[in-house]
Amino acid sequence: MQRSQNRRNVSFPCFFIQSVILLAAGILFFSLAQPNLFVVTGIPFFAYIAYVPIFLIVRMVPWKTVWLYGLVYGIGSYCLFTYWLATFHPMGILVISFLYGIQLMLTFPVLKAVSVFFKKYGWIAQWIVWCAYEYLKTQGFAGFHYGVTAYSHWNMPLLRQCADIGGVWLLTAVITFTSAWISGVIAETVEQKNGVSFHTLFHTAKTHLVSAGIWCVIFISLLVYGAVSQVDYSSHEQLHVALIQQNSDPWKGGITSYRRDLNTLMRLSDEALKAAPQTQLVVWPETAFIPRITWHYRLRSDRERFELVDKLLTYLNSKSVPFVIGNDHAEEGYLRNGEFGAVDYNSVLFFSPGENVLPPEPEIYKKMHLVPFTEYFPFEKLFPKIYELLLNGDTHMWEPGKVPVVFSLGDFRFGTPICFEDTFGYIARRFVNNGANALVNLSNDAWSKSLACQYQHLSMAVFRSVENRIPSVRATASGQTCIIDPNGQVTAMAEPFQETFVTGSVPVIKTISKTLYTRWGDIIGVAFTVLAGIQCLVGCILQIKRITYGR
Repeated sequence: MQRSQNRRNVSFPCFFIQSVILLAAGILFFSLAQPNLFVVTGIPFFAYIAYVPIFLIVRMVPWKTVWLYGLVYGIGSYCLFTYWLATFHPMGILVISFLYGIQLMLTFPVLKAVSVFFKKYGWIAQWIVWCAYEYLKTQGFAGFHYGVTAYSHWNMPLLRQCADIGGVWLLTAVITFTSAWISGVIAETVEQKNGVSFHTLFHTAKTHLVSAGIWCVIFISLLVYGAVSQVDYSSHEQLHVALIQQNSDPWKGGITSYRRDLNTLMRLSDEALKAAPQTQLVVWPETAFIPRITWHYRLRSDRERFELVDKLLTYLNSKSVPFVIGNDHAEEGYLRNGEFGAVDYNSVLFFSPGENVLPPEPEIYKKMHLVPFTEYFPFEKLFPKIYELLLNGDTHMWEPGKVPVVFSLGDFRFGTPICFEDTFGYIARRFVNNGANALVNLSNDAWSKSLACQYQHLSMAVFRSVENRIPSVRATASGQTCIIDPNGQVTAMAEPFQETFVTGSVPVIKTISKTLYTRWGDIIGVAFTVLAGIQCLVGCILQIKRITYGR
């Protein structure tokens, strides 16, 4: 009632302007905290205040419009944050921005409800709901990790170390707490009607010193943990790698481009092996070689593609080191429509010269978590028009793989998450729990033509190393090709948007001591989700009692 009275004391134009300013600030802060269009490495400070405007808007606006603010916030945030999706296809940015618009359209009323249910401690309830939302948005077919708060701290060595305890969810909770606390202090000050000034804010803040003190203790503890938990791996046996970056989108241009890219990849590989003759493994990016290697070698129905495959295999067999190659692999089988034909997989092929190159019998990993809408859409029968629209766009539909295959090169056992997969903690966990002691990521972000996009991807990849305390390497089409140590430190990185390579070494951790995250996974994210559900249920019961008994 008091909040409604406060709104009536402010003219509608003034109230509307305040709401719009807060909404714009929330959209801008969200984007600035992460790698973005303006600062490609991001400004992590903004993560601590990113949701202050949002929590305040939810308290200010009436029930009948709170959902609309959520819709606009979701669409605006992801249009600014993932602007590079428009380069891929206009459909891409429309799908993602409206997806998050709808999600936040549903989340904002929940945030408002818990602030009403729990009154003075509504800001804590909002914090719990927001942490649950951040976890839930990464789940399911359309799960998307871009924009999770913790990734804003990818380049902060001390704070990112706690990921080996609770993944990104622990760090997200610590960071977002400040937004909830600040908004709670501001909202309580406004509701006291003593005027908003430094003095009144300070007076209100003093009543919340206990929660602020607990946060400070946890924050300092994480800094201390980050300082003592990092390990020097220089004494470990090292494996030398060469990571190739051809600086092209391999899917563009057809057979002429396939031929050109193969020549570039071979030339860069030769240069890398000459520059670092100690190299023990060469890695090419995601689908760096498009023609289906085993398919065209066996069937030979397309002469030009067979000749390219033959040229590739002859080259690989002439070398003395194994190659990891991204390929559009196909096998005969039944398609989802029931027809028998070529079943496509976005795959990694592992070739060892003199062993499985001629004839090609590579070890194969098939991408398990495909990109929604552009690589995989399992609802073609339910939504045939949408499926047809996707097929007419710049998409390539694959079938998902099932097994987290681990390749071995002596004691170096590595999983190969493909592109989008290294944004998901559970994928890396599956590889490690299946025996991997390193990750070799193959990516293609060249289509985005965006350095911010490539840094956003890198910001997530570094956490996969910290979560499991294993090294990672990334071979990408245009960047960020790099080597990441088990502490999440980028030790070498190629110049983006150049035909180039990176050579270096990674530690061979023969005996993996599984981290808490490797063992328990996203348990903190799950806990926040369960807690949010419980508090919503309890809040509803309390509200019904208040209405029933007039309390």
